[in-house]
Amino acid sequence: SGQGKLPAPQNVTLLSKDFDMILVWTPGEGSPPGVTYTVRYESQQRLSKWMKVPHCKAIQRTSCNLTCELPNYFVKARARVKAVWGSSQSPWVESEFKEYHLDVELAPPVLNVTLEDNSIHVKASFPLASCVESLVWMYDLKLWKAGSEDKATCKRYFRKQAATIDTTALQGNYCLSARSSFQSIDFKHSQFSQPLCVLLNHKG
Repeated sequence: SGQGKLPAPQNVTLLSKDFDMILVWTPGEGSPPGVTYTVRYESQQRLSKWMKVPHCKAIQRTSCNLTCELPNYFVKARARVKAVWGSSQSPWVESEFKEYHLDVELAPPVLNVTLEDNSIHVKASFPLASCVESLVWMYDLKLWKAGSEDKATCKRYFRKQAATIDTTALQGNYCLSARSSFQSIDFKHSQFSQPLCVLLNHKG
């Protein structure tokens, strides 16, 4: 089978980025050109049962998105990868265990802001995979007068909830920014999004 003649993948890591759980690795030293990789995963619900990942079989890239493969977002899982070249295969190399619910890293939401006569209407969209949309995501929305961020007011909303801010008493340049929030053991947050500034009740 040629097992072990091929350099094994290195730096095999299960990491979370922008709401996704992704296995990444680097080619083994001295890997021939055209080598491909195959990934499997196991969860702590079913140890020693390594599940195939159809979209990560014989791939040339060095990453595999496992978000929607995970059988349960509240159970630790890990993955493994091997290199294949012709009839040669490397040994499998395993990652550490991670749990989506505890280890997910968030990305800031994208804000869609509409100005009406005496209000600002804000919708937040999240770069979520469809399989994790049902988890309870929130966002914290911050509003402040440009130049005085220390006076920012911040409110929390559920993901699909639009925010309407009464601007009757506001005049001048105001900025909005939001971060994604998620409650696992404690609240975890993304960075705040880039500020989006609007001119309010501008006379003349």
